[in-house]
Amino acid sequence: MGTGAGTMRRNGVRGLAVGLALLLATATACTSSPAPAPKPSDPPATSAQPGVLRVLAGSELQDLAPVLEEAQKATGVTVQFAWTGSLDGADAVSSGRADGKYDAIWFPSNQYLHLDEGSRSKLLSETSVMTSPVAFGIRTSVVNDLAWGDGSKVTWGNLAEAATSGKLTYGMADPSRSNSGFSALVAVASAFSGATSALTDADVQKATPQLKQFFAGQKLTSGSSGWLAQAYTRAERGSVGALVNYESVLLSLNKTLAPDQQLTVVRPTDGVISANYPLTLLSSSQQRERESFQRLTAYLLKEDVQKRISELTLRRPVTPGTTPAAGLPTDRLRELPFPGTRSVADGLLSAYQNELRRPSRTVYVLDTSGSMNGSRLSSLKTAMGRLTGADDTRGVRRFRDREEVTLISFASKVKSTKTHSVPSGAGAQQELKAIDGDVQALAADGGTAVYSSLEEAYRVIERQQSTVKDDRFTSIVLMTDGESNEGATDKDFRTFYDKLPATQKSVPVFPILFGDAAKGQLQGIAELTGGKLFDGTGSLDGAFEEIRGYQ
Repeated sequence: MGTGAGTMRRNGVRGLAVGLALLLATATACTSSPAPAPKPSDPPATSAQPGVLRVLAGSELQDLAPVLEEAQKATGVTVQFAWTGSLDGADAVSSGRADGKYDAIWFPSNQYLHLDEGSRSKLLSETSVMTSPVAFGIRTSVVNDLAWGDGSKVTWGNLAEAATSGKLTYGMADPSRSNSGFSALVAVASAFSGATSALTDADVQKATPQLKQFFAGQKLTSGSSGWLAQAYTRAERGSVGALVNYESVLLSLNKTLAPDQQLTVVRPTDGVISANYPLTLLSSSQQRERESFQRLTAYLLKEDVQKRISELTLRRPVTPGTTPAAGLPTDRLRELPFPGTRSVADGLLSAYQNELRRPSRTVYVLDTSGSMNGSRLSSLKTAMGRLTGADDTRGVRRFRDREEVTLISFASKVKSTKTHSVPSGAGAQQELKAIDGDVQALAADGGTAVYSSLEEAYRVIERQQSTVKDDRFTSIVLMTDGESNEGATDKDFRTFYDKLPATQKSVPVFPILFGDAAKGQLQGIAELTGGKLFDGTGSLDGAFEEIRGYQ
């Protein structure tokens, strides 16, 4: 996967020649075909500038800021990041949407990207900068209750047994969005199938019974590691006992956790999937940026810089002879097999979303006041309509099989409440069409009663939970284009929320900023309920899609 500085120097001339040939081929192709249209969730890109390397990357690399500031002084290269999810980034590269917009990509792994044959020609050079295996961070008190000692002899099977018995509950990032979640999904599927080579569809089927047991313990899902950590610290004591993430993230998190929330980092003995953080030069980059890339990677692989990276991020160094940060294990763990084809990987992701994981209960509180009339309502219908689409191989955005979806339309008061349950199998498409029909029938008129409508959403959830006695991933999405000016006030809602039982109080609200919405009101709702504010001013489609990782 990664290449050292020596290999890069030996292959530099040949690589550049190949890259130039690819650039000529790309230029020829572009004369007859338009550039791929941007995806709603694509981050914005800037124009090329001397001394600047435009990098599409995962947000976890924000912890490298001090190292990159030092690198700029030493090499003259400024890294300009645009943040996105690892699998979304892979899609941007393979589709050609990254061509000319970015000079390089930097994600925890390129393994998913390598499964797409068409993407390989878009990658000119890869340099692994650091490594970290996927691991389980288990509350130390839970490890003691399970009699697992220091956790050094725990297997994926042990984790599944504890999850099935209810003794182990955990949070994990959505594998369709996050590389840490995807790595964990692949690791557990490979371990349970007993695969000794590239994972196949048959292996996934073999592992499915144990996978269902394992995911019975998942109590939190998230589109980002940062929000997942916040949700863990916010969760009622004992309700979530562990987090799945990279070893480095878990060790770093321990620095901020209270004594009773400290994590014992467990690296399953039967194998892991590791991130190797390859800084990757794109074939569409220009000669000036290629030279910047060479200077930067050579600097990052220096022994003293590798030691600095390890101490700062708690990731393992890749340059031989470099001393890792104090307390960081130096053992080499067995790497479990990765899917052999893109179809197997996407099939595993689809199975997770629609069959393996805990089902969802999602309530959409949708503003249909008079100010939404016209293009704003049209944008809402388009964005919600995308959630019922069938062209979603990974299950990134569409409503999942077994998901319960409630649409609450409001203005001066709640106008309508309609609930749909998406079945598994062939009946799903019919129900998705019914949801879209309700969305397309929305009409705009009246004032804006945000807080009263949110109160009704919590009442709906209470009725649904008490009727079926289930334990779904439950969340509320609030979309409004204005300031609440009727019905309950902010103070009224806070009083209402404080009186909710623990099961309802744990339901987060994910507000979407749109139109002339009052950001302060929405941020207050997100902070009170443990949710997260999303910005739909640039792309309402993108905001709705991004929230899917949290549901």
